[in-house]
Amino acid sequence: MIESPITGFHLDEQSHWVAELSCGHIQHVRHQPPWIERPWVTHQAGRDSMLGFRLRCLKCERGEPRDAD
Repeated sequence: MIESPITGFHLDEQSHWVAELSCGHIQHVRHQPPWIERPWVTHQAGRDSMLGFRLRCLKCERGEPRDAD
């Protein structure tokens, strides 16, 4: 399992939050039903508290190139 720390967050084109990982990949942070409820993502203080938290990166495990910056 490959994990990478969160370095930031941004909203995608559909206004869903995605985590920016230090490996260069981005990963959706599901926070709306029917996905896992993650209320911390809906406010800046909550997102800031997750900076540095390590997420499993499936894209790294599959050997995918970095996401576009």
